[in-house]
Amino acid sequence: MKKDRNSGTHSKKNIAESAKKGVRIKTVIDITRSGKGFLLDPTGDAVVYRESLGGALSGDVVEALVTMRGKVKVGRVLKVVERKTSSFVGEIVRTPQGMMLRPDDGRVYFDFKITGSSGAPEGHKAVLEVVDWNTPTPEGNIKSIIGRAGEHETEIRAIILSKGFDGDFPADVLKEAGELYKDAWNEEEIKTRRDFRPVNYSGLTFTIDPDTAKDFDDAISYKALEDGSLEVGIHIADVTHFVRPGTSLDREAYKRATSVYMVDRTVPMLPPQLSEDLCSLKPNVDRLAFSAVFTVKNNQVKERWFGRTIIRSQKRFTYDDADVSLKDATAPLHSEINVLWKFAETLKRERREKGAIMFGSEEIKPILDESGKVTGFKKTLYTESHQLIEELMLLANREVATFVSEKLGKKNRLFVYRIHDVPNAEKLDELAVFLRAIGHQLTLNKKGAVGQDINKLLKDIEGEPEERLIKTATIRSMAKAVYTTKNIGHYGLAFENYAHFTSPIRRYPDTMVHRTLATILSGKKVTDDPEEQERKAIHASEREVAAAEAERTSVKMKQVEYFANFIGAERDGVVSGVTEWGIYVSDNETSADGMVRLTSLTDDTYEFDKKKYAAVGARTKRMIRLGDPVRFIVERANLDNRTLDFKLIQSD
Repeated sequence: MKKDRNSGTHSKKNIAESAKKGVRIKTVIDITRSGKGFLLDPTGDAVVYRESLGGALSGDVVEALVTMRGKVKVGRVLKVVERKTSSFVGEIVRTPQGMMLRPDDGRVYFDFKITGSSGAPEGHKAVLEVVDWNTPTPEGNIKSIIGRAGEHETEIRAIILSKGFDGDFPADVLKEAGELYKDAWNEEEIKTRRDFRPVNYSGLTFTIDPDTAKDFDDAISYKALEDGSLEVGIHIADVTHFVRPGTSLDREAYKRATSVYMVDRTVPMLPPQLSEDLCSLKPNVDRLAFSAVFTVKNNQVKERWFGRTIIRSQKRFTYDDADVSLKDATAPLHSEINVLWKFAETLKRERREKGAIMFGSEEIKPILDESGKVTGFKKTLYTESHQLIEELMLLANREVATFVSEKLGKKNRLFVYRIHDVPNAEKLDELAVFLRAIGHQLTLNKKGAVGQDINKLLKDIEGEPEERLIKTATIRSMAKAVYTTKNIGHYGLAFENYAHFTSPIRRYPDTMVHRTLATILSGKKVTDDPEEQERKAIHASEREVAAAEAERTSVKMKQVEYFANFIGAERDGVVSGVTEWGIYVSDNETSADGMVRLTSLTDDTYEFDKKKYAAVGARTKRMIRLGDPVRFIVERANLDNRTLDFKLIQSD
């Protein structure tokens, strides 16, 4: 066959025509609060504008047509293949079309018609189940009434339910949990375990937790050995002794996958009989544990042991108590905690030297009274006692993952790792440009940034007005940590192997890790289905994201309620974002973000300069940039949309 001398040209033409006609794909759509959608695709996400969403909602599986508009991939939803959910939480409103449910989730851009609406109380929050998606306005039945909109209890429960969690446990789960007391454990069970109770163990065992904690899922033991070395035990609640595969307890724990820490309560993964009692390592009572025990000499781990134990905590510290003991020679366990802190400092320094990124974890949280009203805000400092516990938990998690990896092989697909991928190069480039625009530098090489360079940046900005902003921007440039059976290591921690072992009371993957470790220690073969393990890992990652969204939403709600009492007040903040339509300002006291619309700036006409991350005055060339300290007035607090409007106080 004679070759067409213009075949190359024809190929380019065909490609162009194909791009113009579009390509059909089947994928998941993600929709933002602005109403813009994105078709998730490995070759690059395609944007979907509001008029092309075709009734699809965030998380739905859709069939879509993707075309090129210049260099931008643009999608149009042809049909919804699979709905992520048919259950929605919102407020019942009366409209000319009848009683409707207006969803709380801003990403749901239409209302639902309530069928049989005579009993639907206007102005109440409710859960609606869609029964017909194919009508001009999707229709549904009210499944449950939550309460009157605007009330604290109603709004908190609405947030919890909207993210797929439930504050109440099914009756069969509570019944199973209650029956565990009858035969929690016996002497025969104890004989199979290493005994760390004071009568058989010459060391000390204690816990360090927040002052409000109810579930104590980890304890530390300390014992000085005759050769000058140290035995450090990290004892974790033995949840898998009680929560067995195939039970209602296990099915419910898997469904929830995580505890949720709302602004005023915890929605636990396990019922209170377990989370607050049988599995809680409370002081002065015997408790079953799964332990990682290390022999340490000159602050280096020399030996490790894993196994089931029985312990009795002799002391409960809060973080504040432990910080006092570190500094006050007359305080309880002063010398013991200081020895542990020196070991923890060594672990931390070694991680930093290997490139682990040291973000810290300071938070600002609302303080509520008994009625749910905000009385103020508290900053949780990342103190030495927090770091001590974190380093010991990281050690246990790393060593368990390393042990299992050695036993099963690095490429095994039978174990649930916690992995963190390297940052996306494009996101790091964007971060570097942003930092230069506000006067900071981040060194990038061919592979992106190394942990030491990021740590230097974080160290340089300590105490600066833009510190919180830069930390947030840096975290957002990172990949998300997830659960998976495909081990690629943990970039942020600089660990080759890492898993979650230390919190099975509040994380289902930890329960899975305990089961796999127990099987290996017993000498049996791990026979789990790799695909089933991966499916469970993906589910846990999804539930973790939903829990974080619920927690952030509850805090945002309380921030807006707080600011509703300060309309007209002057406050200090820092510019946390600049867009085409306005400037975001983060309040210093509460870390709440509010919008300053560019049209509200009266000393000049301001335009958004994307390259400078700034709003620039057309006449004065004055710049309002990311990280700038500002003073502002609280103008509006919209409780329905949970948004704040601020106005800058401008100097002449």
